[in-house]
Amino acid sequence: MSIGDGVKSSNQARHASVRERKTVGFLTDATLCIGCKACEVACKEWNQLPEDGLALTGFSYDNTGRLGAATWRHVKFVEENGDGAVGWSFLSDVCKHCENAGCLEACPTGAIVRTEIGSVFVQDDICNGCGYCVVTCPFGVVERSDRKLPGGGGAHKCTFCYDRQKDGLTPACAKSCPTESIAFGPLDELRKRAAARVAELAERGTQATLYDASNTSVGGTHAIFLATGDITRFGLPPSPEVPTARLAGAWLSALLTILGALFLAVAAFAVAQP
Repeated sequence: MSIGDGVKSSNQARHASVRERKTVGFLTDATLCIGCKACEVACKEWNQLPEDGLALTGFSYDNTGRLGAATWRHVKFVEENGDGAVGWSFLSDVCKHCENAGCLEACPTGAIVRTEIGSVFVQDDICNGCGYCVVTCPFGVVERSDRKLPGGGGAHKCTFCYDRQKDGLTPACAKSCPTESIAFGPLDELRKRAAARVAELAERGTQATLYDASNTSVGGTHAIFLATGDITRFGLPPSPEVPTARLAGAWLSALLTILGALFLAVAAFAVAQP
């Protein structure tokens, strides 16, 4: 589907992904983003999230700053100087809903679960606000809310509009995007669409990069990104890692340390004997 498909577009049409247990995702194409922030506004309106303040951060026209407990979509403004002129590149960032999610692995209460559609969902009524998910997210997405806010103290992030999807509706951010820079649909179809877009741009002489962290311990993401140039300039880490990827090595080191200590203790005891 393309922008001209109207209500037939996967961003607008009703779907049955939850009932059919079909894995879905986001494809965010920075080459189509115009920085309008419609996705941010739609996300906040639907999820009843507080505003981020009206003061500019000093980073171009960005007043949001970053993803956080009350900001589940963030349009990044990257200023670029070329041929003496200032230009902007935009990218709408969001939770990646990792295939191997560090937040899910670290949660001690079972508050974070994998849904039927492959997204990672935080259950507010079970979250105890321990913050383990905050430090284990390789993308710095999860954040605990201000305890001064009603219902604050727990961890929050993008829900993939799970409530909307259960009723067959598309996520608010994708539905509101006027250029379909944010595309929603079955993940396998989005990957094909991304590959076709990269090929299309290459034919025009523009090199584009696809980002999905599939070659790392994250194991791929359900929110994939496409941009020209160095995609890490949008703050996407080149090699995100799930902390548990180093768990085996850590346990091995601990075991060797214990065995070494036991050996030294036995040797010392043997030497001390008359």
